[in-house]
Amino acid sequence: MNEAKITRKTLTASVVDILREKIISNEIKGGAPLRQDALATQLGVSRIPIREALLQLEAEGLVQFSPHKGAVATEVSAGAIDELFGLRAILECDILDRAMPKMTESDLNESASALKEFDELLIPGADINRWGGLNWKFHKSLYLPAGRERTMNIIGQLHTNSDRYLRMQIQVDEDFSRAEQDHHDLLEMCRKRDTRAARKCLKEHILTTGKKLIKVINSMS
Repeated sequence: MNEAKITRKTLTASVVDILREKIISNEIKGGAPLRQDALATQLGVSRIPIREALLQLEAEGLVQFSPHKGAVATEVSAGAIDELFGLRAILECDILDRAMPKMTESDLNESASALKEFDELLIPGADINRWGGLNWKFHKSLYLPAGRERTMNIIGQLHTNSDRYLRMQIQVDEDFSRAEQDHHDLLEMCRKRDTRAARKCLKEHILTTGKKLIKVINSMS
């Protein structure tokens, strides 16, 4: 086994995590150039893991390469939100349909545990940096029984992109009661095996969140 390759892979993964967090938290703003030399100096690494990290973040939709500017953080926009949450509604409702017949009591208890963690963050002044991760942990727990690995990977990337916008919303709107209630309703419908109601609840939850985020973005422009 080549230890050098493992070390480089681990280093690249660390750079990806750092840059992803900076973009999602808006520390690196949309449209900002991501100069490889400057980032390498700032993070104390060579240009190789920086380049590899930027390519991975491009695949996640957080970075784009321009012929004239090089790598830049992707811009935030109402159009991007509409597309992200539209895709989420389609894919997540489909995978929930497939997951519900396979859910065990243990699966549902795992979802309840994830929801309890999430609820603890839905108060003013909570650490918003954990919000997206725990939101995804809850949703992911409902979808895993479907056994659709590729679909889960795509949905995971959509959630990563969504987190960028959700943090902006949290900064201007601390009323999380609707999201909290939606999650509890969704879990209860899954317990009752009410597929139609669960699908409707999930779709409305995702699309309503998207519409609220578009209002936030439009108000900031």
